[in-house]
Amino acid sequence: MVLVDLLPIFMFVALGVLLFTGFPVAFILGGVGLAFGFIGILVGEFAFVRFMLLPNRIFGGIMTNLILTAIPMFIFMGTMLEKSGIARDLLNCLQVLLRRVPGGLALAVTLMGTILAATTGIIGASVIMMSLLALPVMIERKYDHSLATGTIAASGTLGILIPPSIMLVIMADLLSRSVGNLFVAAVFPGLMLASFYVIYIVVRCWMNPKLAPRLDGMLGPQTGWGVFWMVIRSFVPPVILIGMVLGSILGGFATPTEAAGVGAFGALLLGFINLVVLPSVGVQEFSLEPTDHVFEAPKRSFWAELKSYYKTVATVVESTALTNAMIFGIFIGATLFSYVFRALGGDHLVIDLVNSLGLGAWGLLFLIMGIVFILGFFFDWIEITLIVLPVFAPIIAQMDFGDHVSKFEMTYWFAILLAVNLQTSFLTPPFGFALFYLKAVAPKSVKIQEIYAGIIPFVLLQLTGLALVMRFPEIALWLPRVLLD
Repeated sequence: MVLVDLLPIFMFVALGVLLFTGFPVAFILGGVGLAFGFIGILVGEFAFVRFMLLPNRIFGGIMTNLILTAIPMFIFMGTMLEKSGIARDLLNCLQVLLRRVPGGLALAVTLMGTILAATTGIIGASVIMMSLLALPVMIERKYDHSLATGTIAASGTLGILIPPSIMLVIMADLLSRSVGNLFVAAVFPGLMLASFYVIYIVVRCWMNPKLAPRLDGMLGPQTGWGVFWMVIRSFVPPVILIGMVLGSILGGFATPTEAAGVGAFGALLLGFINLVVLPSVGVQEFSLEPTDHVFEAPKRSFWAELKSYYKTVATVVESTALTNAMIFGIFIGATLFSYVFRALGGDHLVIDLVNSLGLGAWGLLFLIMGIVFILGFFFDWIEITLIVLPVFAPIIAQMDFGDHVSKFEMTYWFAILLAVNLQTSFLTPPFGFALFYLKAVAPKSVKIQEIYAGIIPFVLLQLTGLALVMRFPEIALWLPRVLLD
């Protein structure tokens, strides 16, 4: 009977071992759930008829959940920005604007990561895009490899925290909480981390200018009109898109799902302007060359550019479909895993284990944050979220933190703490996915040891941000209080 009672623990052990095989996560989650469901049948702890409830949980829960409708539209929005060249132009614009600041190119990467985070939330696309666009330039400008790679990797991960974030949408669904409120709560913590990165880069480059030589003053437009046009073309469109998406949510004009639709339409429109309208009227592509001749490019055929735009949209749709299928496949596998886990008494086992430790509210919170941080060395954020959150969130919601956090705000505070903590999962070796993305496209001169050394300061900054949100909940909860009141 002791072994039967420990079946939920064996489920976690089996899941942890199989995740290292490299097999698709969705199949591992679902396979482990099915396997232990049949084991439960053999030992009399699980009735076969319970499997009949799974289709209703999947199609009646995941597939009909309107909150999750926002995910494919946010993915489409981010992919469209990448494929249409808007993100590339944004980075070039920021380089020019920050060319006289210490570590200007690294700061441009950080600001670009922040802006992309507020318009997409797709970490892989952001890191790969900035690695391809910025890393060769940073190496050419004699930037320290560790500083360059650490900046790109850390800035690219802001997308899972700064709204609109796919992770926050998933968390809201798992916690049965408002996506909009969770988005609002994540704004200040996300901007706080971005500010930490900026301060760190400026201070370090000021103390040691050899790490990041200043950019050439002859970079980009050389007149006021040229700089003005550069800002209008390359900086303003993403800002408008942020205003369309976040402004509609924060202002209460649209739900997050509706705002996702607005963002997807806005990305389509901006892509059409950038790929069809501007080339057809003879506007030059934005370049870092020292020129101000904006309207001297030969006009291109409108219909030829429209055909090219159609191919771009088709590529974006295909990429969105594949990414979306992967995410929802993991949802289905996680639903099966958590269903069997609870049916085998996993919830009661965890609660009994926590109560036996006698840690109290703060001790339990520190334990969970420590477990999540360690899991981040080995697993992706979506795996950690779908496994840890359903188990520990109900326990945390019952804890009493006194006047530090009210009962009503407890779940939102915990979700933001978890989101800040999961930032580290992209950067911590050996399985930090941002490091894999970066190394895959980095020049051969960049060594993996330099990438690992570069992320250490940023992981420490992320942990500092986690400690501050834990100590001062108002960082996450003040803005929701103001907007809700």
